[in-house]
Amino acid sequence: MQTTQPTSNNWAVRFYTLWTGQAFSLLGSQLVQFAIIWYLTQKTNSATTLAIASMMGLLPQVLLSPFIGTWVDRGNRRVLLIAADTTVALATIVLALLFAFDIVQTWHIYVALFIRAVAGGFHQSAFGASVVLLVPKEHLARVQGFNQALHGGLNIISAPLGAFLLSVLPMQGIMAVDIGTAILAVSIVFFTVIPQPDRSAQKQMTFWQDFIAGFRYISAWRGLVILLAMVMVINFFYTAAESLTPLLIAKHFKGGAQELGWWQAFFASGTILGGIILGAWGGFKRKIVTAQTGLIFMGLSTVVIGLAPDHLFWLGLAANTLTGLVMPITNGSYGATLQTSIAPEMQGRVFAFIFSAAMLVSPLGLMIAGPIADAFGIQLWFWIAGGVCALMGAFGFLLPEVMGMENKKTEGSPHVVTELS
Repeated sequence: MQTTQPTSNNWAVRFYTLWTGQAFSLLGSQLVQFAIIWYLTQKTNSATTLAIASMMGLLPQVLLSPFIGTWVDRGNRRVLLIAADTTVALATIVLALLFAFDIVQTWHIYVALFIRAVAGGFHQSAFGASVVLLVPKEHLARVQGFNQALHGGLNIISAPLGAFLLSVLPMQGIMAVDIGTAILAVSIVFFTVIPQPDRSAQKQMTFWQDFIAGFRYISAWRGLVILLAMVMVINFFYTAAESLTPLLIAKHFKGGAQELGWWQAFFASGTILGGIILGAWGGFKRKIVTAQTGLIFMGLSTVVIGLAPDHLFWLGLAANTLTGLVMPITNGSYGATLQTSIAPEMQGRVFAFIFSAAMLVSPLGLMIAGPIADAFGIQLWFWIAGGVCALMGAFGFLLPEVMGMENKKTEGSPHVVTELS
């Protein structure tokens, strides 16, 4: 049967029940990720091994995201969520058995990480594309805020919780936790009604026609192209800045592990607080205004990090905390803007293309940032990153294509969905 967009009367219980299950599943996945990386560190003591393990978890999502997004837009998102979580659980069960019988090899772990990453890509795309069909538009920014707070909180607790579990459980025991959280998530999805977009116009299209349609949808929308370029530039600078942070603490501020710990903890705390603020506030009426303003403040606070004298660690720490606070408000507002503007039946592909393009520039940023920091000082990269970020935020206010994103009528099928049990 047919239904319109979710209303304020029927969406909250259904969505937040689903959201809670996904949050537990994400925690379980992060615990396994921490345990595996620590196991490989102790067993191999090899940077190459750790790099390959990281690539097994990252490259599938970066390279396959556009294809995954197309499958999500063509398929039943509820079924895909169940299949993705089930696949993760099955891969983890096999790995747990290998650990239990003490026959695990490094290549077994690589394969498991690859499978989990592919399934995780389907899960991320399917859940993200379902949000706009589960949540009224006026509440999308608040949901984005709570998502940002969730990720910030998990970043704080997953490592110490993983370390504690490693001290009391064998590897297969930690994996059992992940399997349990996956079963919980699958059970909730199984009994949850997730609306589906109207795809009557897509029924005659092949997979590759849908795939190309995603590219055309983005390229024909000037505002979205500009926004995508901004995301790529931000990732180019900020991924490298994150990797240079330990050197900033050690070489510039003359700090040690304790100072680095405080730096990371305060940033994560700022992220949680910023997510809660956006969740409670919802941002300005026009979400793009919130996003562009946040971008300016995020850039300025990053510049302050670079300008902080070596004897004023507290100033850098305060600016870093402010960056952490503003980042979820900015990211969440951008996410809500896109969810509101992009046609529901195109969301899987469009968000996948954005994610893939944004992540592809990160390695290039890392390659360039290192030599620049070595030659001219680590602080210079933070000045450049923050300055460019603030300028993009200010420049966006001058572009009607960007500021009018929320006023654009979504292309494709109308916002009418089919209710599937």
